[in-house]
Amino acid sequence: MRVRKLSPFAALLVAMSGCAGPPDVAPRPVAASRQQPGAVVESALPSAQRRVLDRALDRYLRGRPGRAALAVYDRTTGARYAFRERTPFMLASVAKVDILLAFLMGKWGERLSDYERDLASRMIRESDNDCAHELYMTIGGRDGLARALRRLDVRHTRPGGGLSWGSTHSRPSDQVKVLEQLTDPKGPLPARNRRYALRLMSSVTPSQAWGVSAAASGGEVALKNGWLPAQVHGGLWTVNSVGRLAVRGHELLVAVLSERSPDMASGVATVERLARLAVGALMKPAGTAGTLAKAGQSRRDHRR
Repeated sequence: MRVRKLSPFAALLVAMSGCAGPPDVAPRPVAASRQQPGAVVESALPSAQRRVLDRALDRYLRGRPGRAALAVYDRTTGARYAFRERTPFMLASVAKVDILLAFLMGKWGERLSDYERDLASRMIRESDNDCAHELYMTIGGRDGLARALRRLDVRHTRPGGGLSWGSTHSRPSDQVKVLEQLTDPKGPLPARNRRYALRLMSSVTPSQAWGVSAAASGGEVALKNGWLPAQVHGGLWTVNSVGRLAVRGHELLVAVLSERSPDMASGVATVERLARLAVGALMKPAGTAGTLAKAGQSRRDHRR
């Protein structure tokens, strides 16, 4: 993660007062979801598959440090799954996706200036923290982000105050909702902004292309990761990854959040293994899910 000398991210966990932002700008109305003939009906993962996947993830995490949670939505089949997400996680740089969504919502109907495009590009592609800070202040800081997320029914995300956008806390399902709104044709963004967001997330600097991409099996990936030795956890690592995968005819939105890993590499290994297990399960027919239980027994982590 490229950090300038005086980056505000150094003060990530310092409690600071909120900053006043620009006047609230109403986004384009979000279209209500309507079931069309032949449309995919959303539903929870079938109970048999869910139990098998729960056991596989439980078994794997039993041998891992820290804690982790995930959520997956398969847009192709309509299946949704969430695991261990009751307690929110610090987002670190994954919060930049939330900032990008709120910023683009405020710009609907307008073209981004070259300067704004540069800020957004560096924030997502390079994970530049100073650019994230500037856009966070542009949308109104904590209050501005909270308002934008509430409009989208993202209910379990608590933005960080002052300069501390990275201390935003959220659940994986909320971050899947953010990805949905960022990419949904019925969502709050015009097509050109949706394409722009995906283009940024599809071209992050190669050293930051780990995470949910491990589950892509050669498919298309658009992602954003976050990593941080968190002072509130005694320097243990928060490691997160969210993204959109297009794999073997499936379009999947995935969010894996973790904390308290002893080092970054350990956190990355946990996130990637969880993504592979969950995505693999959602892409299996219900009758073949039984083999997944064996997969969770392996505690060896293979980096992509």
